[in-house]
This record gives sequence, structure tokens and C-alpha cells, in this order.
Amino acid sequence: MRLTPLQQTTICETVADIVGADARVWLFGSRCHDEVKGGDLDLLIEHDALPSVLQRARIKLALESSLIMPVDIVGLKRGTPPSAFQRIALATGIQLGVT
Repeated sequence: MRLTPLQQTTICETVADIVGADARVWLFGSRCHDEVKGGDLDLLIEHDALPSVLQRARIKLALESSLIMPVDIVGLKRGTPPSAFQRIALATGIQLGVT
């Protein structure tokens, strides 16, 4: 994974502050692979309520400002069947904040 522990903490704390402490965050895409260069930050955020457009925008702005990289966010309402894209993100992604 191409994120430092500090970057991972920043992501988890930002999501918790905006969406809620019980939100789950998955990193997916190119940043999951150490051998790949560049790339944006692809996150899937799962919560009891689907993260709103405003919440996703606030997270995006905060993370792009603090991490200095482009951020893409996909929301998932906990307990609902994921779309095909969300299934791929969950299957290939890395859950952040899990020790």
C-alpha cells in the first residue's frame, strides 16, 4: 500500500469527523499496489446512511488539501447490496483503520 501511517490516520480521522466514527473506509485502485507510480486516492466509504454528496465533497476537499493528491470517493450504505463496481472495490481494496 502506498500510504504512510500518517496519511492513513488522516483519512480515517477526516471520514470519522465528517461521516461518523462508525464509518468504514477502504482504499482501492492504484494506491493499493507498491509497484505502481502516481495515481489518485480512491476511497470507498461505508456507513449506516449513504454518505451525502455534501459529506463526500467535504471529505474530498479536506483530504486533497492535507494530502496534496486527487481524491475520488464512492459511498456505500451499510446493509445494501453493493453495485458491481463497489463489489470490485471491496474485493480488491484494503480496509483502513483495522489493526
